[in-house]
Amino acid sequence: MFAIVRTGGKQYRVAAGDKIAVEKLAGEAGETITLDDVLLAGEGDSIADASKVTVSAEIIAQAKSEKVVIFKKRRRHNYRRKAGHRQSMTLLRITDVGTGAKKAPAKKAAAPKTKTATADTQSEAKAAPAKKAPAKKAPVKKTAAADTKPAAKKAPAKKAPAKKAAPKKSAPKKASDDSAETK
Repeated sequence: MFAIVRTGGKQYRVAAGDKIAVEKLAGEAGETITLDDVLLAGEGDSIADASKVTVSAEIIAQAKSEKVVIFKKRRRHNYRRKAGHRQSMTLLRITDVGTGAKKAPAKKAAAPKTKTATADTQSEAKAAPAKKAPAKKAPVKKTAAADTKPAAKKAPAKKAPAKKAAPKKSAPKKASDDSAETK
């Protein structure tokens, strides 16, 4: 039996015993995983219902693919850039392509509500006293110890009175005026 599965944005045709390299999947070597996204399944020329088919695989290894070299160049501009990349991948061995029913994700079962349980909670709510508002604290009286705070925190220090500006001196008379009078 074969199946077409989608993982990592790509599609793979798989059968039991095949080995494939896919985009990195969570898990360690030796773990078994289930590929959920089955697009098509069949055997020979007949096609089976893909919703009922499950594909299980074993992780062989977590590895990196071949190096890809990226080289950019602009001629006559002295522009060259070289970079490399190795994509992470997971090597899988397909163990089974089966027609077992898919397992739905496990949902948390809600506890069944009974009439007695709701009646108990209602009676407890009525019996519990209402919460009181917290009591207001009495104002704290100031003591002598409170006055020992540094002066900078109490009040800003007083500034010294500004000095008066000195009167401007008049410019001395020019010597040329004196010499003209004496002649």
